[in-house]
Amino acid sequence: MKRTEKAARILEILDELYPEPAIPLRHRDPFSLLVAVLLSAQCTDDRVNKVTPGLFAEASTAAQMARLSASRIETLIRSCGLAPSKARNIRALSGILVQQHGGLVPRSCEALEALPGVGHKTASVVMVQAFGEPAFPVDTHIHRLAARWGLSDGRSVERTEGHLKRLFPRDVWARLHLSIIYFGREYCPARGHDLSTCPICSWAASKKRIVEEVRAGGGGPASRRKAVREKKVARSARHS
Repeated sequence: MKRTEKAARILEILDELYPEPAIPLRHRDPFSLLVAVLLSAQCTDDRVNKVTPGLFAEASTAAQMARLSASRIETLIRSCGLAPSKARNIRALSGILVQQHGGLVPRSCEALEALPGVGHKTASVVMVQAFGEPAFPVDTHIHRLAARWGLSDGRSVERTEGHLKRLFPRDVWARLHLSIIYFGREYCPARGHDLSTCPICSWAASKKRIVEEVRAGGGGPASRRKAVREKKVARSARHS
């Protein structure tokens, strides 16, 4: 099956499962979405959604956030993890928004990525979900599943994003990146996953990939390489 044919079938399955996937991070506007996505790094969406109401009750705009001390922000977001650096970044980016953008979140990926703590994925989420601009944010779930399904070679997040953008039409990027995330969480975990029974992996993953994951117990390339190394060590030990 060609990649384009595979992509079309995957889109059909995901649209049936998630016809209108909701943004998992609760927010009111581009600023609250930006902060929520920044907080979600190495943290669950559920945890972020529990933290942001208290944070935004004290500061719902960039101007208000910039007036809070980093220590106060850290106290409000402590349970999200990496709180000290996230607090400094939230305060710093809020000040930049006030000084350089009139207190508003810029509608430019380049300007967003220039903000403290805002990487390409965060900027892409804001562009597509807050402004409706074509972008395809790639998180760990999407990167992992694109490789599992043979849509990308999995060498880097950047390559995965490029491959997916070429395979899927722009008008589906906004919902598709969310539906892949939901599918990864609900049907297609990283480890302990039986690819042969998965609604997508069972036909999209190569036989080689299925065998590799069985041997490695799931996971990405690092897990599979580790399994290969362990097998070589065990073979050497038997012949020594």
